[in-house]
Amino acid sequence: MKLLFTYIKAAVVCLLLCGTIVSAAQPIPVPNYPKGYFRWPLNLQPALVANFGELRPNHYHMGLDCRTDQKQNQQVVAAAEGYIAKVKIEPSGFGRCIYINHPNGLTTLYAHLNAFNPELEKYITDEQYKLKSWKVFLDIPANLFPVTKGQFIAYSGSTGASQGPHLHFELRDTKTDKVLNPLLFGFDIIDDIAPDIYKLAVYDRSFSVFEQSPKMYAVKKINGVYTTVPALIMSNTDKVSFAIISYDRYTSSTNRNGIFEAILYDNELPVVGFQLDSISYDETRDFNAHIDYRLRSNGGPFVQHVSRLPGYTNGPYKIVNGDGVINISDDSAHKMKIEVKDPYGNTSTLQFAVQHAAGKTSPHVSVPGQLQFYPNHLNVFENDRFSVYLPENCLYDTVSVHYNEIASKGLSNIFSFLSSDISEHGRFPIKIKAEISLELQDKVVMQCLGRGRTEFAKAVNENGWYKASFRELGSYQLLIDNTPPSLAPIGFRDGMKATKLNRIAFVAGDNTGEYKFSATIDGNWIRFTNDKGRIFSYIFDEHCPPGEHELRVSVEDMVGNNTERVYHFVR
Repeated sequence: MKLLFTYIKAAVVCLLLCGTIVSAAQPIPVPNYPKGYFRWPLNLQPALVANFGELRPNHYHMGLDCRTDQKQNQQVVAAAEGYIAKVKIEPSGFGRCIYINHPNGLTTLYAHLNAFNPELEKYITDEQYKLKSWKVFLDIPANLFPVTKGQFIAYSGSTGASQGPHLHFELRDTKTDKVLNPLLFGFDIIDDIAPDIYKLAVYDRSFSVFEQSPKMYAVKKINGVYTTVPALIMSNTDKVSFAIISYDRYTSSTNRNGIFEAILYDNELPVVGFQLDSISYDETRDFNAHIDYRLRSNGGPFVQHVSRLPGYTNGPYKIVNGDGVINISDDSAHKMKIEVKDPYGNTSTLQFAVQHAAGKTSPHVSVPGQLQFYPNHLNVFENDRFSVYLPENCLYDTVSVHYNEIASKGLSNIFSFLSSDISEHGRFPIKIKAEISLELQDKVVMQCLGRGRTEFAKAVNENGWYKASFRELGSYQLLIDNTPPSLAPIGFRDGMKATKLNRIAFVAGDNTGEYKFSATIDGNWIRFTNDKGRIFSYIFDEHCPPGEHELRVSVEDMVGNNTERVYHFVR
């Protein structure tokens, strides 16, 4: 009996210790998603090109890029039983894409496809002709296309915003449309490699992250643990936060993938961390508050904040004992630790100490009278020629307002506001005052010069103020757009005998980058496809039988400028 009691006591102590270890090691619980419910969506050995949470310009990568042996037209299969609920076709983004709803309340998504299975392909084609649109996003009745686990649904490809053959695969919560991390569902990816940590960035949080460059510290790995060089960081400010350069790798792969989790500890107390899981497409652009956007937009690396910026309220950060801004005003050395994990639990640890240098203060000096814009506030700037309205959820951190007006011979001067290396959330309206003759008012566009690129939007007249919305800060100007879109055939001409052709193709474009393409044969809408770039193609089918035909093609831009061509040909 005594021996049995000893065993029971030891077991209880062990359980308590194990519980303590799990709690200490994982202050932010990892979601317990069903393992084994979904199969790999290809009849190939599971292998990845990119994972969920990989860092991309202006967004997280929101799924798995599954290898297809660098080939197109591999068979794509349903990951579990369910029914095809939606199909999307678009020139960029997902290209050709299938959504399948499953009985467990989850949805799988398959993107960059070439062709659907024959029954689905015919249904989609018929719907496109009914809607007179190649670009579609269709809700499909649940009883039309039921699928079983492993059933062939499509061929893989490289359509949409794909740079090479692969399958983009996602798992979503059907009800909320939040995208979940697929690698938490137990797919057979061999991974016994912990993430790599390359550098630590330290920020002076007595002022905005958008108005400073962080101090970067190299790290070295000793006995399996990373540490900074030097191990003790002396700070001139008593409020600091941290960011890291870190990537994950998989066994037998050299690709730099995204990490899953990072948690910050202060003297062994967990403070804050992030997990890359359950993110909607409405939130993915908030990625620009997760990285040091200013550093990246000026050519620097991807640096991920371990702390949460004050205006980033709906991100992947989990507050445990603070937002990640560490108060070191006690002048003692704080033992800091950052644990970095992948979805399989492989963990790397960065250890260092930080201490406030006694008598030192932040070198940042504010300009007296400088107008400030604040996160979580409505911010408005206006004068008699220019106006900006930033909604409450627009800014991630405080910024000092910088405004400049440059004389121009155009419709308006060029108005420069803030800086294009400041990230923001969502679109915001810009207004410019201008006197424009009545016959030109419908041709007014606003130009935004942002991070090395130009964006145009149609400007709407509101009592002499011309309004357009953008999601980038920078420079703005009003212009008149009287230039019609361009339209040119490829290997096709009027009066042609086209009996040996299998398709008709055109190249279209516009100076604003935005336009609508349409075409009819003998007065009936005809489906020209447009995957990537400016090429529109029609492959001859039953909608163009043998005989004489008239093809009418038109392109219209955002302000109504139109180019139309008419061709007669024999099929």
